[in-house]
Amino acid sequence: MDVLRDGIEADREGLGVPGVSWAVIENGEITSTGTVGVLETGKSAAVEPGSLFQAASISKPVAAFAMLRLVDRGLLELDEDVNGRLKSWQVPSTRGWKPVVTLRQLASHSAGLTTPGFPGYHRDAPLPTTVEILNGTEPSNTAGPRVERIPGVQFAYSGGGTTVMQQLLEDVTDTPFPDLMRELVLDPLGMSDSAYAQPLPSELAGRAATGHGEKGDPVDGGWHLYPELAAAGLWTTPTDLARFGIGVQQSYAGAHGALLSPELARQMLTPVIQIDPPIAGLTHVGIGPFLSASGQLFGHSGGNLGFRCNLLVDRMSGYGAAVMTNSDAGNRLSLRAFATAASAYGWENYRPTDELFELPSAEVLAELAGDYRLGDRIRLAVQPWGSGLLVTFAGQPPLRFIALSPTRLMASSTQAQLELRDGRLVFEQAGLELDCVRE
Repeated sequence: MDVLRDGIEADREGLGVPGVSWAVIENGEITSTGTVGVLETGKSAAVEPGSLFQAASISKPVAAFAMLRLVDRGLLELDEDVNGRLKSWQVPSTRGWKPVVTLRQLASHSAGLTTPGFPGYHRDAPLPTTVEILNGTEPSNTAGPRVERIPGVQFAYSGGGTTVMQQLLEDVTDTPFPDLMRELVLDPLGMSDSAYAQPLPSELAGRAATGHGEKGDPVDGGWHLYPELAAAGLWTTPTDLARFGIGVQQSYAGAHGALLSPELARQMLTPVIQIDPPIAGLTHVGIGPFLSASGQLFGHSGGNLGFRCNLLVDRMSGYGAAVMTNSDAGNRLSLRAFATAASAYGWENYRPTDELFELPSAEVLAELAGDYRLGDRIRLAVQPWGSGLLVTFAGQPPLRFIALSPTRLMASSTQAQLELRDGRLVFEQAGLELDCVRE
């Protein structure tokens, strides 16, 4: 029986999410799957079990699993300087200081690297190579990752760091990253509906969901391209994500035929660094996945333009779920589905916080609209955007802030946050706090 369908359908309509696909894991097996809605709003093609969604940042733990398989084979070391193995590019010095960065740090977002996320590219735009992304040279649309914090000290989400890992894997194996992922992870786990492919080949593009904004508008061109494959480039289904979660579970348990040694699987699910604030209810990062403090729950969230998805698995009891949506409004739907599954299936270790169920009201967001300044120089304009805010800092393109709770919002492409505190709007970034003073 699929206990998620009614709740997902209600949330889909209430949040304006065009399409949803999901899979549930019980006792280490996929016990149910489901789909509702359409691939593109205004069109009749329905979401099917084989419909492809962008996994976005869930690409990262899958890539980390491949990296750990190479560690298992003795081709890589988790705690050595990656510059010792990189051939095509090197982590650069920071103002004369040559930092040592390790794979463990790259995979746990504790390497101190910049470039948190990627906006993607229109399907008609020229795409950069991985080295051009790392250098931040045209046609790359992001700055190259650089070490701006002491490695190993604190969490600083960095898709750029995952891209460094991608280049390292290619350099060590002399194998294109998509082929390497198919060899090490996708084919062995039976993830036959998955591909690190940007752009999608024509035979797969017809199965792809169109991305949508929070207001239900389709993404121009259907979806953006993400040549940052390890960080954001996986197209997949919830069933295949569930197969990945089961593969990690089996490796941790030392099951016969598991792809990863128990020792490395346990390191993968051991907290390396704490996340503050939590992401999708998880408080730490291991080697790839987000984790609960004990490491018993593991998973990841994902958010490319027009897509929101979540994966959550319990390594001990064998439960879990994957939910994928073709909408920027889909994150809340996913988290509510996890809460429903936890209640229905008796997931004893999943305790969603109240923040997962509440978002800023439309009245609160409307009251925040207006012009502000930070200190004496930086001015910003704020306007409501779906369940969050669209903020334009002087001289910068608009930046979306996504609601994490009724009082806190996080920027979609940087590490900046806004908090509603005692009637004030407060800007936070890397330990800096500034009041947003209304003009």
